[in-house]
Amino acid sequence: MLIIQVKEGENIDRALKRYKRKYRNTKVLQEIRERKEYKKPSVSRREQLKKAQYKQQFLLEQEK
Repeated sequence: MLIIQVKEGENIDRALKRYKRKYRNTKVLQEIRERKEYKKPSVSRREQLKKAQYKQQFLLEQEK
């Protein structure tokens, strides 16, 4: 559970912004989306490999 201490005289919009940032950093929404459907371990590994290959290719292009 997230707790945000609203300081005296603090604007409610600013406190709401802090809450949203804290919520985003906990990655709750990302985990909910991942759990929507089952993904086989082999599929997730394949996705990780593709992502790593893409990053590697991108880094090699930048060095040139």
